[in-house]
Amino acid sequence: MKISRITSSVLIALTMSSSALAMNEELNYQSEYEDELMDYYGGEEFVSIATGTQKSITKAPAIASVITSDYIEKVGATNLDEVLELIPGLHVSPSTVSRLDPVYSVRGLQTGFNPQILVLLNGTEFKNSFSGGLPFTFRLPAKNIERVEVIRGPGSALYGADAFSGVVNIVTKDQGNNNEINLGGRLGSFKSRDFWLQLGTKIKELELDFSVESQTSDGDSDRIAESDLQNTLDGALGTNVSFAPGPLQTQYDIIDLHASATWNNLKLEHWYWEQNDGGLGPGGAQALDPIGTQNVEQYRTKLSYRSDLSRDLIFSTNVSHLVVDNETYFVLFPAGAILPIAPDGNLNFSNVAGIIEFTDGYIGSPRSDHKDTRMEASFDYNGFENHEIRVSAGWFEQALNTSEFKNFGPGIIDGTEQVVGGELTDITDTQYEYVPDSKRTNRHLVLQDIWQLGQDWEVTLGLRYDSFSDFGSTVNPRIALVWDAAHDLTVKALYGSAFRAPSFNEQFLQNNPSAIGNPNLEPEEIDTYELGLNYQINFNTKLSLNFYSFQADKLISRAPIEGSNLLLTKNLSTLDGKGVELEVNWSYDDFRIDFHYSHQNTEDPSLDMNIPFVAQNTAYLGAFFDMNDKWNISLSSHWIASRERTSSDTRNKIDNYILTNVASTYQITDQTKTKLIIKNIFDEAIYEPSSGTISNDFRMPTRSIWLELESKFSF
Repeated sequence: MKISRITSSVLIALTMSSSALAMNEELNYQSEYEDELMDYYGGEEFVSIATGTQKSITKAPAIASVITSDYIEKVGATNLDEVLELIPGLHVSPSTVSRLDPVYSVRGLQTGFNPQILVLLNGTEFKNSFSGGLPFTFRLPAKNIERVEVIRGPGSALYGADAFSGVVNIVTKDQGNNNEINLGGRLGSFKSRDFWLQLGTKIKELELDFSVESQTSDGDSDRIAESDLQNTLDGALGTNVSFAPGPLQTQYDIIDLHASATWNNLKLEHWYWEQNDGGLGPGGAQALDPIGTQNVEQYRTKLSYRSDLSRDLIFSTNVSHLVVDNETYFVLFPAGAILPIAPDGNLNFSNVAGIIEFTDGYIGSPRSDHKDTRMEASFDYNGFENHEIRVSAGWFEQALNTSEFKNFGPGIIDGTEQVVGGELTDITDTQYEYVPDSKRTNRHLVLQDIWQLGQDWEVTLGLRYDSFSDFGSTVNPRIALVWDAAHDLTVKALYGSAFRAPSFNEQFLQNNPSAIGNPNLEPEEIDTYELGLNYQINFNTKLSLNFYSFQADKLISRAPIEGSNLLLTKNLSTLDGKGVELEVNWSYDDFRIDFHYSHQNTEDPSLDMNIPFVAQNTAYLGAFFDMNDKWNISLSSHWIASRERTSSDTRNKIDNYILTNVASTYQITDQTKTKLIIKNIFDEAIYEPSSGTISNDFRMPTRSIWLELESKFSF
């Protein structure tokens, strides 16, 4: 852990206490008639993610869900991945290519780096421009989450690039009016330790918030990989150096810090997130690596302003700056490995210049410094009868600077050596780096009209234009018709277009033993049609039913280069998908049941087969019971089923599974409560699919027990 970096973030947070900054969002409530109906039929959550302004979920022109902090507490979720698993049609699985990073699979659209979904923190993205996905080994503690808003389906008409399969907006807690300190800790299996401190206060017009949370674990040593790629090499080359069978490396050490200062119409936010010596899962080359580690430090500062210029015109703007430092230390193949090496110094089985023993391992340490600067301004105008007009314009720049240290590859060895030791060569700023320094800028314009066609009809028309410095421009429209068919029934018909920008990895990867990038890539494209029904059956029961179909085109993958062993990144494939999502919520007095089921069928029409790894059927059942005013119990159960392998994978079918968690909270006093959480209570042997080199797939966590204590103090 780099103490100076953490100290500087804390100092920034404290300095913000003397800065007068904030933006207070006000809810746009429904008409008095709608309020009366909601009082009778039960209130519901509001979301801003669908239009940029507050809308109830029922009226929002999108298929949206909200998970609140109260629900997160009751279900016992301790991190973002567990929260997102509660969303219909969304399944969180480990990446098959990158460090077991979480993959948020929405309606069957996913790849190993997870670039097809846009994740926002308080409305602003924090994407890794190298991979196109989240920060490596990303794990976000849940204690400071106020709510998570999710759109399933396209969002590029509002959010631009990468709002392809869906959009997730994580909204952090705003406790500035509380004058309260929240202090707590959690101990659990695998030597896991979680701690948090939250406080909020108001000094005249100045509201201050501060939150820091740490999560540390040695990882689950029972998540055994029976064999790995090094086992195959051992058999072929007569060595015995693999760590398999052995545990996947799942340790983590997370710091998550948020601070904000609010004054009148201004808000300043600072976010610091760190992973220190995180585990690399199955290893960078699918060979177990108990030595290698992942370090990430991420800082983001954001300034927002909002003003009512007149009764009908609202102006809002924000500027943010994100800095991400990545440092990975891969022992790709273990000490003592004997490997066939090509003249370019890379592992190669067909163009062998020599067989080399790597006494300390085949080691690479890629590093990067990512900077992301964003500016956006919006005008919301309600002066036209029956119209709500939004006009937004913005700009951003993404810059990636790389460095690399390793003991193999071009410019380092040429295959004529007999033995290579562990000394690493610095190839930074040479032609031999894994990706050259890269930069991209974007300009965009958003137009949106929410048009009240009649008392029961509302149509949302949206259009976004994006111009990128590297691959050109895109235009993405959407249209959403919302019909209040009855006081208890709402029908939605939706169309949206979206795109996914190629990552720097896909464009510029070089000096890789298996693949190279392609600077001529075009963005991926998707067109989605949706039909949604929301029916408030009675005061206690609500039903939602959604149907969708999509066609995704120009999907980016890799194809062989003729006359070479290399793969070239290309716009290659098309996917057709369709599915249904059912959600039922029922409550009576102190008892509540939530159920949802999703079925999706996504296939490559050229191959006439379903895509691999993706669960075609998922279901969730949550039961919550308030025993009395101090004690509540929850049970949540997830069913994951019907996952297929690639056509060339001859292993047995992937087993379905049911994961069941239990949480119980007891309010000891008005200020103090305790919680018991048991995850995977039946200790099921749960596996998520691997790409094949980890022969028994990826074992998921075994049963774990957690005990939590939390106190609140007023001041």
